[in-house]
Amino acid sequence: MEPIVKVENLGKKFILSHQTKGKYVALRDVIADKVKSVFSSNKNNAGEQREEFWALKDVSFEINKGDRIGIIGRNGAGKSTLLKILSRITEPTEGVITIEGRVSSLLEVGTGFHPELTGRENIFLNGSILGMGRKEIEAKFDEIVAFAEVEKFLDTPVKRYSSGMYVRLAFAVAAHLEPEILIIDEVLAVGDAAFQKKCLGKIEEVSGQGRTVLFVSHNMQAVQRLCNKGILLQQGKLIASGSMESVIEKYLDSSQSYKAVFEFAPPSNQQDIPGYVTKAQLEDTTGNVISEIPIGRPWQIRIRFKLTRNVDHFIAGIGVLTQFELPFRTCWTEPKNCVPGEYEVVFINDDVMLTAGIYKIVIGLSENNVTFQFLDKGIQLHISQVSDLANEKRIVNTESGLIINQMPVQLTKLN
Repeated sequence: MEPIVKVENLGKKFILSHQTKGKYVALRDVIADKVKSVFSSNKNNAGEQREEFWALKDVSFEINKGDRIGIIGRNGAGKSTLLKILSRITEPTEGVITIEGRVSSLLEVGTGFHPELTGRENIFLNGSILGMGRKEIEAKFDEIVAFAEVEKFLDTPVKRYSSGMYVRLAFAVAAHLEPEILIIDEVLAVGDAAFQKKCLGKIEEVSGQGRTVLFVSHNMQAVQRLCNKGILLQQGKLIASGSMESVIEKYLDSSQSYKAVFEFAPPSNQQDIPGYVTKAQLEDTTGNVISEIPIGRPWQIRIRFKLTRNVDHFIAGIGVLTQFELPFRTCWTEPKNCVPGEYEVVFINDDVMLTAGIYKIVIGLSENNVTFQFLDKGIQLHISQVSDLANEKRIVNTESGLIINQMPVQLTKLN
C-alpha cells in the first residue's frame, strides 16, 4: 500500500538568543547597540549569545490511508512542531515530506480564523483554503453549525468568541469539510467535558470513513481508544513507532521520573506545635519504594513524624484527592496518647483500586481533634495504565470510573 504521508530524515532547527549577564544596561546603550548592528556584518549584538536548537532531528515514518496515529511524548518533545510542519505552517530545516491528499488542521485556538470575520464567513474561508467549492461547503454548513452549537453567534465576529466557542467552531469546520488527513493537537483540552466527548466520537466516525487522523494528546485513554498506531517523540527524536499499545508502554517506561520519597524540613512554627512530619514514601505492599503504581495493584504510604512533647488524643490522617482537588478518601489512626519521640505510620490501600491517573495525598496531624500540621503540597501518587498483573504487562483498556473495584453482582433467571 502506498503511504498517504511519508516523512524522511525530517529536522527543524531554531536559533535561540541569550542575553549574557552583566552590568546594568541603560536605554541609551540598547539604542546605540541597535544602531551599530545596522552597520555591522556581525549579526550577534554585544552581550548576546546564540545557539542552535533542534526541535526535531532525523525523524522518519510512514502513514497509510485510514491509519489513526497517536503522537505522544513529554512536553517539549517536538509534537506540535511536527504537526505544524505537516500542516505546512512552518518549513522544515532538512528532510523530505510527501503528503497525498487534502489536510485539515486544528492546532491552536483561532488558527485559520480571521478575527474580524463572522463565524459564517470563517466557515467559507476555511473551506476555500481546503480547496472546496462553495456548493460543497454549503452542503455541510448546517451540520457544522449544529455540531459547534454557535447558531446565536454565527454572524458575530469571531474575535468576540470565547476560547471554547473558538474551539467548537474550529473543530466542527476541520472535521466536517472532509479532508483526507485530519491533524489535531491538544487544543481539545480547552473545551468542556461534554464537547470533548462529542469530539472524540466525531474523530472515531471520521477515521471509520477511511480518512487518516493524526492526534496529539497527553490523555493516554483517549489516544488508546482512538488510535491504532502510535509515534513516540523524545527530545525531538523518534523513539518508538508501531501499535498504539506498545508505544504507550514504551512511553510509560521512559517516563519513570516520578518521586517516591518526600522529605520535609521542620516547619517555621515548630516551637509552637507538638510535632511535625519528616518524611513520606510510596511503596508496594511488600515495602519496596515505588514511584508509580500499576493499575489494579495495592499500595501503601509510610509516614514518619516527630513529636516533641506529650500529645493527648493524637491522630495521624491522610486524604487522597483527584488531580482536580476533589477529595474522595480520608483515613486516620485510632486516637492515642503519645510521648515525645520519632514515630512511623503506614496506611495500606489494598481495598479500593483506583483507575489510572495522577492523585494528590495530603497529611494531617492533630491533638484533641485540632489539627496542628497539615501538608497539602508535594505528594503525588501516579497510577499507571500499564498493569503487571499475572507477571505480564498489558494496557488496561477502560473508561472506568475513579474506583475500579468489582462490586458483588447477582444474576438470576426469573423464568
